[in-house]
Amino acid sequence: MKKQILMYALLVLCLSVSASSGKQLFNDSWRFHLGDITGAQNEVFDDGTWRELTLPHDWSIEGCFDKDAPAGNDGGYLPTGIGWYRKTFELPRAIEGRKYQLYFEGIYMNSEVYVNGQRAGGHPYGYSSFFVDITSYVKTGKNTVAVRVDNSQQKNCRWYTGSGIYRNVWLTESGWVHIANWGIQVTTPDLHTAVVKTDIENETDERKTLEVQTEVSGQQQADTIVLEPGARIGVTHTLALSDAKPWSPDTPNLYTARITVTEEGKTVDCKEERFGFRTLAYSAVRGFLLNGKAILLNGGCLHHDNGILGAAAYDRAEWRKAELIKQAGFNAVRTSHNLPSETFLHACDELGLLVIDEAFDGWRDAKNTYDYHTLFDEWWARDIMAMILRDRNHPSIFCWSIGNEVIERKKLEVVTTARKLAGLCRKLDPTRPVTSALAAWDNDWEIYDPLAEAHDIVGYNYMIHKSESDHQRVPSRIMMQTESYPNDAWKNFRKVKDHAYIIGDFVWTAVDYIGESGIGRWYYEGDVPGEHYHRPLYPWHAAYCGDIDLTGLRKPISHYRSMLWNDAGDEHLYIAVKEPDGYKGKIQTTQWGTWPTFASWNWEGHEGKPIEVEVYSHYPMVRLYLNDQLIEEKPVAEMKAVFSLAYTPGVLKAEGIRNGKVMETQVLHTAGKPAALRLTVDRSELDADGQDLSFIVIEAIDAEGQFVPVADNQLEVSVKGAATLLALGNADIKDEDPYFDFTHHLWKGRALLVVRSNGKRGKASVQVSVKDINGKDVKKNLSLLFR
Repeated sequence: MKKQILMYALLVLCLSVSASSGKQLFNDSWRFHLGDITGAQNEVFDDGTWRELTLPHDWSIEGCFDKDAPAGNDGGYLPTGIGWYRKTFELPRAIEGRKYQLYFEGIYMNSEVYVNGQRAGGHPYGYSSFFVDITSYVKTGKNTVAVRVDNSQQKNCRWYTGSGIYRNVWLTESGWVHIANWGIQVTTPDLHTAVVKTDIENETDERKTLEVQTEVSGQQQADTIVLEPGARIGVTHTLALSDAKPWSPDTPNLYTARITVTEEGKTVDCKEERFGFRTLAYSAVRGFLLNGKAILLNGGCLHHDNGILGAAAYDRAEWRKAELIKQAGFNAVRTSHNLPSETFLHACDELGLLVIDEAFDGWRDAKNTYDYHTLFDEWWARDIMAMILRDRNHPSIFCWSIGNEVIERKKLEVVTTARKLAGLCRKLDPTRPVTSALAAWDNDWEIYDPLAEAHDIVGYNYMIHKSESDHQRVPSRIMMQTESYPNDAWKNFRKVKDHAYIIGDFVWTAVDYIGESGIGRWYYEGDVPGEHYHRPLYPWHAAYCGDIDLTGLRKPISHYRSMLWNDAGDEHLYIAVKEPDGYKGKIQTTQWGTWPTFASWNWEGHEGKPIEVEVYSHYPMVRLYLNDQLIEEKPVAEMKAVFSLAYTPGVLKAEGIRNGKVMETQVLHTAGKPAALRLTVDRSELDADGQDLSFIVIEAIDAEGQFVPVADNQLEVSVKGAATLLALGNADIKDEDPYFDFTHHLWKGRALLVVRSNGKRGKASVQVSVKDINGKDVKKNLSLLFR
């Protein structure tokens, strides 16, 4: 809080000196009321009893799982509804001649924004960022903004959306002569040239003579322009940097373009834009070329939520999500099926992840009763513009996606619609290809050729088995599998590896997510049967098809996939154990699922019975030992060797062999009973800004410090000092305990705790306790420092 006050004071000082644009984070000191309420938009409304909070905020994740929740299976059985937000803020005395806007990065959904009792704007689509010009509604001194959010329409999405102002909000201030919103476009026609086009607006009633200067890494170019009243002019500068370093997933080098607008030597506006030098090319002959070099896309689809945090797009959570994906060996992400947060894209830029930026799930025909089809005709152009104008300078984005499995795919109008959407994308950004994810559930894939032709790269959802015949029929078509089944990892890898016209595979999904409940699950005899789309599956409330679970743990399939695609990576050998069928019940897998497989050698009660071990390996041969006895030496096929043996507790060891030599060893131990807790924190020093987060992994360990992969003890958490508890949960998508409570069970020996800065400097004390481990209570303490 103090930091934000200081930032605002510095901003006001800067404005008084230079009159350039200012942008202030507007997340703190909001009041919130869940439910509709008459008159809440009015300036004199008394919100003194409302809850005070700091954005971003998702009220749905704060609720309890309920099998009768209106959003149902799709929405993770969490509440929706209507909510109100209010904030009072001060503006300096001299506001005349200044332009004020509120910039919302995302509100789910149907938002209405009021300033001092008057409606100033809003946006129906919950994933688009938008500006609200509040200049004519504000006054010197005290002002009040109120936001009504309506997510009460049942079935408006096919996955968990969250509810509320779930992304950052900003207050912007500028003069009436200024750089336009999203008015800077940087392109790199080659690896040493930056073309910077800046749109300048004159909202005064006077002609203006201005100088516009662009600077990149010491290189500068300037022009003088004359701007008529009410006019908007684009100024293009081309700068050559002979020593520029390219952007790629391996070398994510970034640069900053600084644009300064002056009048008679006085700065009237100044903005900066980050970008990277990189080139894109693609063909059915050479594949996908980044900076002139062929690259294969090992991609994962990704929903926008942050697991146990819900949809709230905390900056640190968005960064961590990108970090987890990168660490899992992916080099690409598809933002299915909507615009991601700005912070996530910045993280992809910095870390080196290629991105398919996707606009929406459907077009005119409904998938759910109140989904985007109700908005499409009126809003599609504005939402496409919001995506491209906001995101076009991110070097990570290599492709725009205009849709996903549209229902009207058999109607003639679908081709016209696709051409309109793709045409607008190309008009706004001619430097990137356009795709959408096509699918066919009947045996009629070939009839979609005219629809496929409307795209530069054709997205195949689960249809890449048609690739060879499609290539014969349409040799120029460039393909990528925009969704695939996790179990088909090897087959899909070989498709991309063996055919230049298939540029990549995007598995469904990279990370587990709330909603679309039960997809990817396995279940036992006696459980509710079937796929997630057959019937409600409560208490399953999330997806289990991700390579990474809700706590951030990589599943065995993640290690396998990464080793397929990253032969020069750090990982070359991994042991996984398949749960024996009948161990807890007869196992049934589902279409997006894999067999329950874990890095565990704890199978109590299964002694002497057969069990299967999978060893993923870059080495041509693998030896497996149990308690120092050689079980077998096997050749590796499809990057794995599978062993069948009788389960005996102890030490399971795999050796990777090349030319008869042991190159690497991996071991699994049978752990003893839980004796203590281990807390692993991602960062112990954080910003005391009310925004920063610490992610703490909680694990049960035995007396020798070994992780206990079967522990399910109940935890109790206490957080004191400069932080507050934000969420506590595990990766069990069937666990009905809410994520906001101070108690939760371990699942497979693990849980995740997230704490948030409360704006105070100093230490935070975190205590995690478990009752009755071997007859005693166990506590583990952790100290965090907020600066």
